[in-house]
Amino acid sequence: VQLQASGGGLVQAGGSLRLSCAASERVFSLVTMGWYRQAPGKERELVAHITSGGSPTYADSVKGRSTISRDSAKNTVYLQVDNLNFADTAVYYCHLEVSTGWRTKEYWGQGTLVTVSS
Repeated sequence: VQLQASGGGLVQAGGSLRLSCAASERVFSLVTMGWYRQAPGKERELVAHITSGGSPTYADSVKGRSTISRDSAKNTVYLQVDNLNFADTAVYYCHLEVSTGWRTKEYWGQGTLVTVSS
């Protein structure tokens, strides 16, 4: 499975961001699909993910101003983050976790840079 991310770029503080992540094929046995990010000098962290049943999980840093959704027919996950601040500047990575029966397998997208400016 390949993951194609889109929607990054330069965004003003206080603005909104919408990221898309499309899987190259239909995803079977989905565990979670979502986004991580890595800011300069920091470790990669979860931003948000959604389960096959549609249950979302958000990092505390984006909770209340983010929405993650999934279109299973398009094999695509969307992330909207509102009220952006400088701490949201990072490379955002799409992530997919699937079950292979007795273990899980992870896939990563290539990363898309989001820069929040004043």
